[in-house]
Amino acid sequence: MAEGLFREGIAGGRLAPEKYAENFSDLHPPLDHHEALVEADRCYFCYDAPCMNACPTSIDIPLFIRQIATGNPLGSAKTIFDQNILGGMCARVCPTETLCEEVCVREVAEGKPVQIGRLQRYATDVAMAKDKQFYERAAPTGRKIAVVGAGPAGLAAAHRLARYGHEVTVLEARPKAGGLNEYGIAAYKATDDFAQAEVDYVTAIGGIDIVEGKALGRDYFLSDLTATYDAVFLGMGLGGINALRAEGEDSEGVENAVEFIADLRQAQDLAALEVGRRVVVIGGGMTAIDAAVQSKLLGAEEVTICYRRGKEHMNASEFEQDLATSKGVVIRHWLQPKRVVVQFGKAAGIELEYTELVDGKLIGTGQTMHIEADQIFKAIGQTFDPAGLNGSGAAIAMNGGKIAVDAESRTSLAKVWAGGDCIAGGEDLTVSAVAQGRDAAESIHRALTSNGRA
Repeated sequence: MAEGLFREGIAGGRLAPEKYAENFSDLHPPLDHHEALVEADRCYFCYDAPCMNACPTSIDIPLFIRQIATGNPLGSAKTIFDQNILGGMCARVCPTETLCEEVCVREVAEGKPVQIGRLQRYATDVAMAKDKQFYERAAPTGRKIAVVGAGPAGLAAAHRLARYGHEVTVLEARPKAGGLNEYGIAAYKATDDFAQAEVDYVTAIGGIDIVEGKALGRDYFLSDLTATYDAVFLGMGLGGINALRAEGEDSEGVENAVEFIADLRQAQDLAALEVGRRVVVIGGGMTAIDAAVQSKLLGAEEVTICYRRGKEHMNASEFEQDLATSKGVVIRHWLQPKRVVVQFGKAAGIELEYTELVDGKLIGTGQTMHIEADQIFKAIGQTFDPAGLNGSGAAIAMNGGKIAVDAESRTSLAKVWAGGDCIAGGEDLTVSAVAQGRDAAESIHRALTSNGRA
């Protein structure tokens, strides 16, 4: 790219207009009908399918692939939706390379697994394109459930509860439903406003009312919900951002990677987004990869990820790491931030300290290095902010800074269940959140129908 296309420092519009569309096109283009049949034919349809055991939502993968192979994509979609009503998005964003595809017999034997994720997308796309609804609501039960958060966990819980005939009100703090799927993933992983299309598909069953722009602790209280509804499901995800704990991190040019990704996801004009000439991302997870790759795709000249541990310790999968490097992102390990270098009130670089493991403990070596940067992204994890629980903060049990739940997804408060990233043990995966929302809904339904009260 010609140097003349850049303006000094942070700027937007660094690429030709058509380049943005190319850069943010579908990461994994959908399979056509013939490709799906050929790929489905590669499956061994294992009796003790390891892929199914590796799926957090326990989809019967051999069955849905066999249904594709026999020309029944709608039946395949139902098999998927029976376990995972957000199967379309999960097919796009799941790290299948570390879940179902990692244990595929073809992967173990040949190093080339069946493309389970793309086959799942093929089937669910067919069903959604035809607006095929597989489920009808049961007779109304008269029970009302409040769901806090319209993310993967909340939507999965809402759909399962609506199927049973309960009335569900979903309270979402943001202007749009979808949660992580709408605001938190790379734009090239879910194109064409798919997150909203999926919300519409899920809520088409009826009995689900989504109220947007309503935040727990600001517009209503948990005590209000428990007094008004027969049951409450908390699926609000994570709202806090971990600090760098580095001098100068409040300077202009130091930003949260989560907010950057959300802004990019909602942008009407990618050319209008500001991106630095030299970008540094601190972190080693999926958010760090997404922020780094998208910075590069927006026109940043140099993008570097700095992670405090080694390559093998990064939460981002090897596939995601390779994706980043293929886009020109440099990943550097064994570095932790010490100080943001500030010039004229703005970030101009970052000083990092080399680290090492000594007796299993990460320590700084005292040696430092410097990277020039006019934009620095924090991607070192999110935290649960319990402030929204208000006066119930002391009453609801916490575990490791998140909501504690039992095997039935119950919290310590009567009538209140929880699932997704806000609970202890949450895995920061869309598919895991869906499973937890679904299972909590089953628990709520049992409680409401076995003894008449939650």
